[in-house]
Amino acid sequence: MKFPEIDSELVKDEITTFIKNILDKAGADGIVIGLSGGIDSSVVAFLLKEAIGKNNVYSYHLHSSTTPKEDTEHARAMSKLLDIYYKEINIDTITNEFLSLAKDDNASDISEDLGSEGNLKARIRMTMLYYFANMKNCLVAGTGNKSELLIGYFTKYGDGACDFEPIGDIYKTQLRKLAKEWNIPDEIIDKPPRAGLWIGQTDEDEIGLTYDVLDKLLYLLIDKQLEDADILEEVNISKLTLVDLKNRINNNEHKLEFPPSPFEEKKLF
Repeated sequence: MKFPEIDSELVKDEITTFIKNILDKAGADGIVIGLSGGIDSSVVAFLLKEAIGKNNVYSYHLHSSTTPKEDTEHARAMSKLLDIYYKEINIDTITNEFLSLAKDDNASDISEDLGSEGNLKARIRMTMLYYFANMKNCLVAGTGNKSELLIGYFTKYGDGACDFEPIGDIYKTQLRKLAKEWNIPDEIIDKPPRAGLWIGQTDEDEIGLTYDVLDKLLYLLIDKQLEDADILEEVNISKLTLVDLKNRINNNEHKLEFPPSPFEEKKLF
């Protein structure tokens, strides 16, 4: 099973036109992005510069004690390569103060809950990005790819909070190929994807599948709309794995929707 070939120049033209239209419609002066040092944000930063020029892109590396040093080095290198505005901010003080204030003496130590603390960091980053965006009359660019969005692998109102998703229609494996075409440094493309929300965290460990396998499954399930039996013939996984993936997609649909209200479907007014 292979993904359809994609034309990198055509994709770049479509996305940069999309970015320009989004910016014009909003009447904004520029775009803010969280530059993590990973492939997703590096590609988005590249596309933003291509679309609106280097002087209108503002990148922030919001790091913490759990951010791999390599990611910080790559964020710096990418900002220099693109020659865009870049600022580093350590969010540990904010995170630790929140955890100290929120600690419940009758409950387990909040700081020991890696998932909750990771989500907190993602939401702190979001808050800071929107603060800078408001100060500069800018929009906030998302860095989520199609693989992550479909399975809800992001923090609601954290890294999932943005004004638009430039690479939201591109699977992770497709993005790697595009990144090479667009001369993103190999060391950024080839390293394990990770959010740096706790020590030793990697995306594929959390997801439980490699992106290569995940993307094949999502493509066959979502794009091709194949039946389970046909998917299992194409990809060497257990039926339970496929069922778990489908449940994950369904359970996380709320992350991609507006918050529901009681009368929206009944139209009582």
